[in-house]
Amino acid sequence: MSFPDDLGIILSSAMRLTAPLAFAACGEYLAERAGTQNISVESMMLGGAFTSIAIASGTGSATIGLIGGAILGLIIGLIHGNISHRLDVNTFVVGLVLNTLVLGLTTYLISLADFTNHQVSLVSIPVLRDIPVIGQALFVERWPMYLLVLLIPLTWWLVERSRWGLNLRAIGDNPQAADATGLDVNKLRRQALLWCGLCSGLGGAYLAVGEVGSFNANMTGGRGFIVLAAVIFGAWRLRRTLLGCLLFGFADALRLALPALGFQLNSQMLIAAPYVLALVAMVVISGALREPRALGKPFVRGIV
Repeated sequence: MSFPDDLGIILSSAMRLTAPLAFAACGEYLAERAGTQNISVESMMLGGAFTSIAIASGTGSATIGLIGGAILGLIIGLIHGNISHRLDVNTFVVGLVLNTLVLGLTTYLISLADFTNHQVSLVSIPVLRDIPVIGQALFVERWPMYLLVLLIPLTWWLVERSRWGLNLRAIGDNPQAADATGLDVNKLRRQALLWCGLCSGLGGAYLAVGEVGSFNANMTGGRGFIVLAAVIFGAWRLRRTLLGCLLFGFADALRLALPALGFQLNSQMLIAAPYVLALVAMVVISGALREPRALGKPFVRGIV
């Protein structure tokens, strides 16, 4: 194969590996702008992946499975928000419990189930698919990937241009002042968690019924934490967050592609490389971060 062909293969793989992260990142970015550092993204993605395959196997429709996976992510967001806000349990503890619970539950259930494989269809866009190098990577993909074309600008508009987004940014920076103006801080944060759950569940479902077509135990493999890293890498800006997702996706694609192209490298090093890259990127830019001032801080009325 020629160099352009090899580059096209790597780019195509990078886009497929980036897509689940990008879906979840749209949700986590919005949640963190509201001041909620949601570490249960992993459970939302993993639960969405399992549910999508389970429903697709039962109904025979990968599309219905995809919708079911997104709804499961939303339900996890609802559970997280109500436990952490209404029952006043530390949000980090809730996130850790949900991650552990979903991992254990899906690992157990997959050992009992015998699901059939289902995968959504490919969409090939005429003319554009013939563009050298990028044509196959961008314009011959599973159809849910093209939802990002709508989801990314919608998320940006919600945060940066809508009145709801203005309120979210206000409670992320100064919840006491926002509360004084009549905003229900915890209600808005719960709403942000619902959006995060919906997007993250969709990302996990896309991984299962979009790219793989089946479910394996712990198939998200820590991608929820990579999404958290991407939001930090992006300094809580959507464009930079998505760039961080692409960086990880490209590194993961190289891990898969280099041995197939004849490069003999240590397999353990290749597996670790994307995660090391994400860690290094966070360390490099850590001095220039401008996080929401109330990020990760529980809101209690009257306590500054």
